[in-house]
Amino acid sequence: MSAPSLPENAPNLAQITTLVHDFYADVRADPVLGPVFEQALHERWQPHLQRMVNFWSTIALGSKSYSGNVFAKHMALQGITPEHFAAWVRLWGQHTERLFAPEIAHELQTVAHGIARNLYLGYFGTRPVFSTDPPPDPHALPIFPGTSAQATDSI
Repeated sequence: MSAPSLPENAPNLAQITTLVHDFYADVRADPVLGPVFEQALHERWQPHLQRMVNFWSTIALGSKSYSGNVFAKHMALQGITPEHFAAWVRLWGQHTERLFAPEIAHELQTVAHGIARNLYLGYFGTRPVFSTDPPPDPHALPIFPGTSAQATDSI
């Protein structure tokens, strides 16, 4: 993973830590996401939060403090639906927009959308459509209510 080309006012470790902790506090409280995370993490929230700080520090700061297989970890979760992706992306967007300048928030959202696309493809065999994407691919399955795209078997 290489760090995205963030502007000169790129985030620092303290800001990434705040982002991760605030975001996951809302994830835990979310009626859609909370139960999935609670089932997967049980009482292991602190190690997960540190791992996510390491992950996003690697992405945003180039710290190389994370190693792991994101795809395999997520593919092991049961009961994931498109609604989970919509909730996750929505919360991530809210938190990045609240904490960072627009260009930094956009870069962090772009990375998160790429991760979500790959995971979504792994779960459902098609790509999602995010609200910030270019015009939707007519073969993509939408994950946001109110979007329209036709799902087909081709990818």
